[in-house]
Amino acid sequence: MGGIIVRPRARILHGHDWVYGTEVLKTFGSPEDGDVVSVKDGRDRMLGSAVYNSKSQIVARRYSRRRQDLDAEFFTRRLQRAQEFRDHLGIDPLVRRVLWSESDGLPGVIVDRFGPVATLQTLTMAMDLRRDLIAAAVKEVLGVVSVVERNDSSSRKAEGLEVRTGVLLGPEPGAFEITVAGMKFHLDAIHGQKTGFYLDQAASYRQVAAWAKGRRVLDCFSNQGAFAIACAQAGATEVTAVESGKENLPRIEANALLNNVSVKVVGGDVFEVLSSAARREEEYDLIILDPPPFTRTRKGIVDALRGYRELHLKAAQLLSKDGLLATFSCSHHVSAEEFGGSVAEAFGDARRTARQLQTYGQSPDHPILVGFSESEYLKGFLYGMTASF
Repeated sequence: MGGIIVRPRARILHGHDWVYGTEVLKTFGSPEDGDVVSVKDGRDRMLGSAVYNSKSQIVARRYSRRRQDLDAEFFTRRLQRAQEFRDHLGIDPLVRRVLWSESDGLPGVIVDRFGPVATLQTLTMAMDLRRDLIAAAVKEVLGVVSVVERNDSSSRKAEGLEVRTGVLLGPEPGAFEITVAGMKFHLDAIHGQKTGFYLDQAASYRQVAAWAKGRRVLDCFSNQGAFAIACAQAGATEVTAVESGKENLPRIEANALLNNVSVKVVGGDVFEVLSSAARREEEYDLIILDPPPFTRTRKGIVDALRGYRELHLKAAQLLSKDGLLATFSCSHHVSAEEFGGSVAEAFGDARRTARQLQTYGQSPDHPILVGFSESEYLKGFLYGMTASF
């Protein structure tokens, strides 16, 4: 086994699991991209086993603190451990995130289960080279009928990997129904967004909807309509879902029909829709903002915060006197403090006063690994408008 020796101040010496290229003192044993390597400090002490890729900024990602090969038994064992953890939390075993990358000791591996189908992403070269082993373990441990590859994420480019989708094991599933947070949805595991459905918000749908009774609701960046449908079921007087993705508009309508609720669906850019609504002097009692990432790099933080401020200013102008705003950020590089600060600035610009009523985070099947901040990305707040003091 080849390996790397890290510099004295490398983050892996303080509990983190990544080694950046700038933190490598030297390599030994001529490791090739996709290999398993040993990670050692300058005193030749073993720090663990990692996957290696010289083409990536992150040249090594540790998955074990001892010498450990990536064989079939290893993947089966890690999968079983991940399922036991989620079982103890009481998460629906038929619809959940099965594996969450480093948080489950498998760097770059993401597996979601949707009933008889599991979707697999392998976002690191070493795991991608072993995707058949992983798929076999997934099928064995979960007992699913099909394993679908959803390797269409742009993040694969940073690892020098091609983009592709398709069926790895079993028959092509076609479209089918799933149940999330008590709601039914049509699912296309191959062509749906991300890995088929946004499970990271599963815990938030009902939490936000609990505030919707008797309110006029505007759900922005609605995707497949989960927040809108949950609010309609909770007794909202009217619900409007805004979505820019044309392919999602009929999905929202079909999902609303599937759940026997009424949702008005509006297609268009959310910023433009909010501006038009303000010109018409429309008013809403609950606005939900769940946008895609505003930045995927540290360099984009300033622009992202500017975008969040503009978005929340437009939303604040539409809120009724006692209105509520539920807002989320899935931009990992934007901290909760920075995100909340941009919202506060927007309220100030809009001359609105608000109280923070609730906080939200990613569902527990997306566990946050202590010491590995990259595993935490979703943050959310509920604000209630109040009269100015």
